[in-house]
Amino acid sequence: MSQTASVWLVILVAFCAANLPFINQRLLAVVPLSRPKTLALRLAELLFFYLVAGGLGLALEKYAGQIAPQGWEFYAITLALFLTFAFPGFVYRYLLKHRH
Repeated sequence: MSQTASVWLVILVAFCAANLPFINQRLLAVVPLSRPKTLALRLAELLFFYLVAGGLGLALEKYAGQIAPQGWEFYAITLALFLTFAFPGFVYRYLLKHRH
């Protein structure tokens, strides 16, 4: 896989993973819950999916060659980007009116 394809794959996975906690009512998109998820649980899932997407990026970087050392700034920026990716799902869940 080329580096360009790897980058786009990580971006696509991160976008989908960032919106997943807000789109469905299942825990980690697998386990059905007896009651609706709270915002705190959705944020915990968001952090988990951030780590999963970061792990995929790390694995693809390792596959392409040597892993570049990263400082705290890298993780702060990627977390901010991940939260930006989560905005459409947040708007859908909490800001749009749904007909029941």
